[in-house]
Amino acid sequence: MISDFYVECLDCGHQESYNPSKPTCSNCQGTWRRACYDYASVAADLPFLLRQRPLSLWRYRELLPIRSPNPDLSLGEGGTPLIHAINLGLMLGCPNLYIKDERQGPTASFKDRQAAVTITALKEAGISEMVVASTGNVAIAYSAYAARASIKLWAFLTSLVPVAKMREVALYGTQVIKVTASYDQAKQVAAEFARQKGLYLDQGARTVASVEAMKTIAFEIAEQLGEICYKTSLMDSPRLKSPDWYLQSVSGGMGPLGVTKGFNELYQMGMVDEIPRYGIIQAEGCSPMVQAWKQGLDVAEPVRSPRTNIATLATGDPGRTYTLLNHTIQQTGGAFESVTDEEAFRAMHFLAKMEGISVEPAAAVAFAGLVKLIRMGVIHSKDTVVVNCTGHTTPTDETVLGSGWARDVVLPTQTMTQAPEEGLLAALSRVTLDRYPKIAIIDDNPDVRRLICRILQAQGNYTILEAVNGKEAIEIARNQQPDLIILDLMMPEMDGFGVIDALQAKPETASIPVIVVTAKELTVEEKKRLKGTIQTLMQKGDFMNDEFMDEVHALIR
Repeated sequence: MISDFYVECLDCGHQESYNPSKPTCSNCQGTWRRACYDYASVAADLPFLLRQRPLSLWRYRELLPIRSPNPDLSLGEGGTPLIHAINLGLMLGCPNLYIKDERQGPTASFKDRQAAVTITALKEAGISEMVVASTGNVAIAYSAYAARASIKLWAFLTSLVPVAKMREVALYGTQVIKVTASYDQAKQVAAEFARQKGLYLDQGARTVASVEAMKTIAFEIAEQLGEICYKTSLMDSPRLKSPDWYLQSVSGGMGPLGVTKGFNELYQMGMVDEIPRYGIIQAEGCSPMVQAWKQGLDVAEPVRSPRTNIATLATGDPGRTYTLLNHTIQQTGGAFESVTDEEAFRAMHFLAKMEGISVEPAAAVAFAGLVKLIRMGVIHSKDTVVVNCTGHTTPTDETVLGSGWARDVVLPTQTMTQAPEEGLLAALSRVTLDRYPKIAIIDDNPDVRRLICRILQAQGNYTILEAVNGKEAIEIARNQQPDLIILDLMMPEMDGFGVIDALQAKPETASIPVIVVTAKELTVEEKKRLKGTIQTLMQKGDFMNDEFMDEVHALIR
């Protein structure tokens, strides 16, 4: 069953049938329209239909502007997993943290949804040639689906787009036009080309099918969270559930525009009980939405000269998209926030090292924004948070890794006199000559040890030693001579005070710096006992503060 649908003009309210070859309102020529459906009919039938369908984008076909879905054009889009970020949540003090892993789409970004639905709509309308301007992922996704649908694609890419992405676009047979200018200027060139040639032009957030495609992210999240809550006995029966927060990094903002529409439709149909708050994150060097929001403006002032190395987020003029998102956030709550390139690169590191998820810088911006909003107290520890991991890893630039990220092993040649085994052992031994600083973590709680270990591994290269009680701590200190000890005070057999006394009693261990991390509120006498014997006293739960890693770096230099 495909429900009736139509498009409604946001300017004059005129309603008419949807035809992608007619991108403007026939009444006022407005370019901003939205798709509307028979929501009462869909709400009555969709829950039953969903039980019979696989998890993919097309399971929601009654809420998409397609009259006859074409399975021959599908590449397996949608149905991406919702991953519980256990380690990252532990570090951030946000245990209900989930990652919507859009890297697992056909071309490894959330833009596959946009391309799948839009190309299907164009094919249905008999359109055989189109023009798109892109900062990378859109062009890649459109190229794949256009190739499958035999639609000729012209892609106008700013010269700042990574070369690897340009090559991937070209691989599909797309005609690549490299524009040495900003992305906003590239869009203008693409629009003029399409006008002169009489070709269909993708208009980003003004493209009805593209926005509709993005709302399927909301549908999937609601289903997946509902299933998680049901399995963990938080709900009596299976039911769709919205998160407290949905976060996404944005360039033009079409993704969140679709996601907000999706949650609104679910709420309108009575399929969820509440609408989430939204975190819209931009790169600081090109953040017109954030600047407008913080100034209380309803229209964003364009950024004419973006200053960010994350070129895929360098849309300087979000136009009406910001105004629409701003209205949503005013009604439902949420925030616009920006992060620096450096914060995004740091997020790439800790996400890969803590969750095994490698992302491109544009996706990492959302995770850096997550850290910032938690630190600001905007997102609370009990909130259920979903972050859209929008895109795959690109070839990693050296500015992200820095120096010293690899070690060389030079195997001996056959002309060398030593035996091959001896030469190999010698080569391998040189790998460990430059030893990493050794840090001993002493705590009887395995979750705390794991958390501290993850934080350290995400921030640098360290050899980690662990002990579960005071006796093991003393043994490690004497035998391994760590560069730093991170010590809990409350432990069985021998507490932290006893460990400190034992370390001070031996010349070979007395100089090892100690950071005490404790959940205990110390008495005046206990503080006096520690004075002069440790470097720093920190409370558990303070790991989000930069002070912890600053202290570690200072003590092991």
